[in-house]
Amino acid sequence: MKVDELSSLSNTIRRDIIEMLVQAKSGHAAGPLGMADIFTALYFDVLRHNPEKPHWAERDRLVVSNGHICPVLYATLARAGYFPISELKTYRQFGSRLQGHPNRLDLPGVETSSGPLGQGYSAAVGMALALKLKGSSAEVYCIASDGEHNEGQVWEAAMSAAKYRLHNLAVIIDRNNIQIDGYTEDIMPLNSLRAKYEAFNWHVIEIDGHDFKEIIDACDMAKAIYEKPVAIIAHTIPGKGVDFMQGKPEWHGKAPTPEEAKIAIRELRSLGGRVKREED
Repeated sequence: MKVDELSSLSNTIRRDIIEMLVQAKSGHAAGPLGMADIFTALYFDVLRHNPEKPHWAERDRLVVSNGHICPVLYATLARAGYFPISELKTYRQFGSRLQGHPNRLDLPGVETSSGPLGQGYSAAVGMALALKLKGSSAEVYCIASDGEHNEGQVWEAAMSAAKYRLHNLAVIIDRNNIQIDGYTEDIMPLNSLRAKYEAFNWHVIEIDGHDFKEIIDACDMAKAIYEKPVAIIAHTIPGKGVDFMQGKPEWHGKAPTPEEAKIAIRELRSLGGRVKREED
């Protein structure tokens, strides 16, 4: 896809997210909106995957360690053809396949179930090691939040990845500077993430997480690094595209009201998002 097409699709996905949240009356808003551009770039340009064969052995793996941002995962999977778009309306409903954390046994395209932060990161390291030992050409991408780096398990996994020189692993860190209790640098300062990862013997790339060219170029560069794992620090705006949510920690884990959702969708429509939608 061209950049303007990716941008349009990502704003459609943002509208999907708002509609899912207001329907469910719960869920996370800021992170999913902030990661929409990265997920769009991954599924519609970067990843080697096949919605018709979700268990294809040579597929690239995407592990979402910060599973609470699953609205963006679900919306992107649906837009990529893994399940009907209409199913997004069942988000967080009783009996739905789309729960508040993804379950790999329920939904095609979901590589790991999630819950406790940090565990997905470790699972991604294990996947990358297994694929390397098998001689597979598949790449592993792990999405991790910045606040998630408060977990010691993340750093244990990062040490292991460096030890085994997992050149087939790229961790994309959502550096949006917020977490559930406030700003990351107030709760548990993380800077400099670059220096920390470099000290752990990772190759580090910093990008604007809303610039499609930078996202795609960083993933291409990660594939060309053969001696160590790669950390892509993606600077994003939580709540991206919705003015009253942008950069505000209080939107980490709550859904908009119906009136707030109308405002949000109006703003997102003004930004684009012309992919045909079932209700349009």
